[in-house]
Amino acid sequence: MSELKRTVLYNEHLAAGATMVDFGGWDMPIQYPAGIVAEHLFTRSACGLFDVSHMGRLLVEGPQRVAFLQYALTSNVEALTLNRAQYCMIPNERGGAVDDAYLYMFEEDRFLLVVNASNKDKDLKHLLPIAEKFDVTIRDISDEYAAIAVQGPLSRKLLEELNGGKELTEPKKNACGTVMLEGHEARLSTTGYTGEPIGYEVYMKNADAVWLWKRLGEMGAKPAGLGARDTLRLESCMPLYGHELGTDHDGKEIPIFAVPLAKFAVSFLDSKGDFVGKAPLQKQFETYTRIQAGDFSDISLIPRRVMPICLVDRGVIRGGMTVYKDGKEVGWITSGTMIPYYDFEEEFSTEKVARRSIGLAYLDTPVQRGDFVEVDVRGKRLRAVIPASHMNGRTPPYARPIVWKEEK
Repeated sequence: MSELKRTVLYNEHLAAGATMVDFGGWDMPIQYPAGIVAEHLFTRSACGLFDVSHMGRLLVEGPQRVAFLQYALTSNVEALTLNRAQYCMIPNERGGAVDDAYLYMFEEDRFLLVVNASNKDKDLKHLLPIAEKFDVTIRDISDEYAAIAVQGPLSRKLLEELNGGKELTEPKKNACGTVMLEGHEARLSTTGYTGEPIGYEVYMKNADAVWLWKRLGEMGAKPAGLGARDTLRLESCMPLYGHELGTDHDGKEIPIFAVPLAKFAVSFLDSKGDFVGKAPLQKQFETYTRIQAGDFSDISLIPRRVMPICLVDRGVIRGGMTVYKDGKEVGWITSGTMIPYYDFEEEFSTEKVARRSIGLAYLDTPVQRGDFVEVDVRGKRLRAVIPASHMNGRTPPYARPIVWKEEK
């Protein structure tokens, strides 16, 4: 058995009493003594710190870097300007996802491609042969830089204080900037995996990462582990590779356009030109467009879609559970658990905490928002509903839960 890899913040996790687990070959914190519920809620109300240094970080350089990325990724890389980032997919020739990723342009002459930790070697195996056709280099700098996600309503205030009160980036999503945090150079972006209206991902040299982690802790931020990272991303309906992307329950490839975020990640502009998987993705997009218009006459390319699901009856849904509609099996839960939330109507309040069992499911395409379904939970079929979403992250400074309530 190979030894687990450790991030530069490993000792900090141990010192904070974290429960460590094997996550894709990395020894990572699943939770700290306060627990996942407390970490989830503190991120939603204040500022959570997440060690994401295990993610793969690939530096793409060379005269044909744009042409290479245009061909290898689904996004329109030409549209990316200095100090901006974009969500993208690494497609295969069939229109499936090798991985989903984020592309950053912190400097004019290079790009930073951040990929899932467990997929980094697979991604490189896929990308390097393509790169051979271009005047470009891909360098794995994962071991040189650490990454810390600083997420929640207070994240901007804390980081701007370290930046001498100066603005960090443009005040919009996917903005980037290079700043000095009390003398330490940091590259940060208004991205994250929590759905928070305000949140940053900070990239620093390994030598500076422990300082930032401790300094933010002194200022009131609290560490959060992989458990809270999962509940937060699930509440914000963000896909996780291996669950909502990749292959499905039956081992079949999940089409990229079966995932809602595909509409933001794939470009067919003429200026983009040809790219890996373009033809099958165009056909998927045509099917997706018809489905969005309510036409289910031919759904062969997208027979199922990833959709939010909320349990109505008491219980907890988990990944792998079967979903039924009108007595017929229509799919299964890809991710599910019990999620805490602040229950408030108008003004944000932490006075009342509630819980609900929500998740994402891979369901037959004709299943629609508002439909009632049943989930097989330990042999019992419990009622569930397909909501439009679980959360609204477009109302800074606080994310607001969208709670489905049955009419009486």
